[in-house]
This record gives sequence, structure tokens and C-alpha cells, in this order.
Amino acid sequence: MATTSAQNTLPTRTTTSSTDPDDAIPDEDSSETTKLFNERLAAWKHACGYLEDYVTSTEKMQHAHGKEYEKVLKTVNHPLKEGHHFEQNLGGIAGLFDNIRTNTQGISNSHYETAKTLKGSVLPIFERLHSELKNKTKELSKGAGKGGKLVDKARNTSQKHIEYLGQHTAAFDSSAGSVKANDDPYVIQRQVYHRLNKQVLEENSNRDDLLSVQNSFAQFEAHVVSTFQTGLAQFNAVLQNQTEQARSMYGDMLGTAQRIQPDFEWNGFIKRNGSTLIDPRAPKRSVESLGFANQDHRSTKALIAGSLEKKGKLKSYTTAFYAVTPAKYLHEFKTDDDFAKDPSPENSLYLPDCVIGAVDGTKFNVRGKDAGKSAILSKMAMTHEYAFRAHTPQDAERWHAVIASVAGISNNELPDGSAPNSPAGAEKSAAWHGAPAAGAAGTTGAFASPTHAGTTAGVGGYGDPAAAQAPFAGSGAPLSTAEKEAAGYGSEKRY
Repeated sequence: MATTSAQNTLPTRTTTSSTDPDDAIPDEDSSETTKLFNERLAAWKHACGYLEDYVTSTEKMQHAHGKEYEKVLKTVNHPLKEGHHFEQNLGGIAGLFDNIRTNTQGISNSHYETAKTLKGSVLPIFERLHSELKNKTKELSKGAGKGGKLVDKARNTSQKHIEYLGQHTAAFDSSAGSVKANDDPYVIQRQVYHRLNKQVLEENSNRDDLLSVQNSFAQFEAHVVSTFQTGLAQFNAVLQNQTEQARSMYGDMLGTAQRIQPDFEWNGFIKRNGSTLIDPRAPKRSVESLGFANQDHRSTKALIAGSLEKKGKLKSYTTAFYAVTPAKYLHEFKTDDDFAKDPSPENSLYLPDCVIGAVDGTKFNVRGKDAGKSAILSKMAMTHEYAFRAHTPQDAERWHAVIASVAGISNNELPDGSAPNSPAGAEKSAAWHGAPAAGAAGTTGAFASPTHAGTTAGVGGYGDPAAAQAPFAGSGAPLSTAEKEAAGYGSEKRY
């Protein structure tokens, strides 16, 4: 019905009676209609060509996208660096990247498949239609186009005979009717009718052909439009399928990432590295629980250690921590704390080079040089007499016994402010200051003091007893200045 309605609405030529002398040969181009249809077919061919180009370009683009996604795949195609930090089982980061690789490869393949489908299924639809349009153009040229040429030829023939009739009618008038038989206007007119009849037959035949073409064009264009729709529908289906695949693959990537438990990787990391990581349930380390090489070596154990008071320059006593070591040093420290500050001795007396006096209650003295300084300063250092005070007499006796066991010399000299409490003590005091003791006449010059023997025993095997007695050997004469200096006379200071 729609086609019939369209045909009824098309403009048509109507035949009219006319006495116009030029009506026999219309002043029109018989091929005008054919040209119009040719232009229309060319327009449809161009439209079809545009769609072909569009599909072809899309196919190339899809193929290019496939290559581009291969480049994208290369960014994650290598194993993860430090991949051993991730759980290799499904459900973790390593599994996520496997999923990304698989889906990215799938997206690339989907683009290749889309390009292949466009080229193999969609593009041929428009190519076939293009061929149909070309064939339609050929049909129009061979059919209606050829009829138009015949019409033009018949019109030219009729035009020539009409002109020929005009010439002989004019000759008839000028010759008063004297014409030849073949030039008789009557005969010529009949010949004109004959040719006009052939012309009209050609025109009507061409008209029928054009009308047939015109009527078929409506159906043909409906076929063209339907083909466009079919081709684009398949085009859309192919691309929509590719888009759905890509969307599904991207969604799968997201789903895989969202299914990873927040603590999945951490729990696996803890499990794999439990021996290296810190156990929060394990107790903290303490110095008391540590052990190290030579921790219990005999040279590290003090012979005696504790707090003593030492008299200062202002005659007041200050408390410090002291220790006598197997290396025969009496070290002074500010405190017994090994942790708050690096325990470096304030003073260090090398006891074999020192002299210890007698005990007086809680007090006793030690004479010697600070050996904790550098070698040069130690040589330049002066001998000092250090006055110590223990907390109890028993503590003083213990300290004195230990120090005397390693000291170079022991004497009975009491600390300042203490008087000798025995004749023997007076003799030893006099002997220390270089005076002969009473009752020493008849001796060989040695001081009459048992100190030397006691010193030998007190050293406990440390040092040479003979060397300890050397300063006291002689003929009873007063010691020389060199001997006094060697024995430490005149260089000590009392504190």
C-alpha cells in the first residue's frame, strides 16, 4: 500500500491536444529522467561506500586495539618483583595479577575476533549491496538509457522530414503548384506522419521503460534501506558483544580484587616468615638474661667491690664505688650502674706499685699514682696518698686484706689523726720515715721491721719480695735523694 501510495503521488506527464507546430518534436531531453535516476543510484552507492569505509575503519581500529592491549598486557606479563612476599595460592595478590593477565589477553583477543567478524560478516553485506547498486546502474543504462537514445534518433528523423515538408510547401507556393511527384507536399506529409508514428512509438516505449524503472526504484530503495539496517544491526551486535566481553572481563578483575580478604596476604606473610618476625607474645630481652663469651672469666670477677668513702681536698668524704680486680687495679667509679653511663674509672691505682697503710677502725690509706691516664701523663703524675673510710670496721678489714694481698708494699702507718697503738707500730712508722728503730744496733743496716716479711706474704705471690725490700737495704746510713725518690719520698700528697 505504501508503494502504491508513493507511485500515485509521483508527478506524471499528461497528454494534451495541441495545435502548436512545435509540439511534434518536444523541446526536452529524453535522457533527463534517466540521468536523474543515475544520480540517485550514485547517491546510494556513495552512501553504501561510506558505510563500507566505516566498517573497514572500525575493523582496522579493532585490530589495532588488539595490538594495543598486547602492549598493555606486557606491563603485567612479567612475574611480580619480590613475588615471594605474596601468597601464591588463589585469593591473593598473585592470583589477582594472574586474573588481570588472563582478562587482558581476553580483551585483546576479543578485539581481534571483532575485527575478524566485521571483515568476514558485516562488511560483505554492504559490499554486496554496493554490487547491486552498480548492477542497477548498468540496467538503467542498458534499458531506459538505450530507449532514450532511440527516442532522440526518431525525433531527429521526424524533425528532418518536417523541415523537408516546409521547404517543399514553400516551393509549392513559389512555383504555383509546379512540383515533382516525389516532392509533392502531400506525400512528404504522409512520410512525416510515418516518422512521427515511429517517434511516438519509441517515446511511449521509453516512457514505459522509465515508468517501470521508476516504480521499481521504490522497492529497490526499500531494499537498500533494509540492507543498511541489517548490516548496522549486525555491526552493533558484534561491537556490543565485544563491549560486553570487555565489561565482563574488567568486572571480573574488580571482583577478584574485591574478594581478597584484607588480612589474607598479611596472614600468609606471618606464616611464611614466622621465624624472622617478632613474636609479640615473647618476653622482652633483658641484660640479666644475656650471655656472651668470657662472661664468667676469672679476670672479670672483682676480688672485692662495694662503696667506700674517700677524703677529698676539702677534708670531706665522698662516697664512690670501688673494685679490686684480678688485674691488681683498684678502680674508682661514680656509681655501680653499668647502664646509665659508660662505666669509665675516675681513678685507677695499680696496686703492685702502691703502698697500703694499716687499718684504724674504718679508715686506711693507699699511696700510689693514678694509672688510668695516658702513658705520658702517668709518668708525669705525682704520687698521692688516698684516705679511705669503710662503712664498718669489718668492711675496712676485708678491703684492707684484699688490697694488701696484691699491693706492692704494706706498712703499719696509720691514717692521719691516729696514734700508733704499739711499739712495733712506732718502729714501723719510724722506719717508713727513714729513722732507725730502737734496739737496731748491731744489725747490718736493715730496718728492724717485720714489714718486709709481711709484705711478701701479703702480696700473695704478686711481685718480687726482694724488689719490695730494695729501698730499705743499706748500711744504716741516711738514704740519698735518688733513693728517697725511688721509694716515693717527698713526692706524695696527703688528702
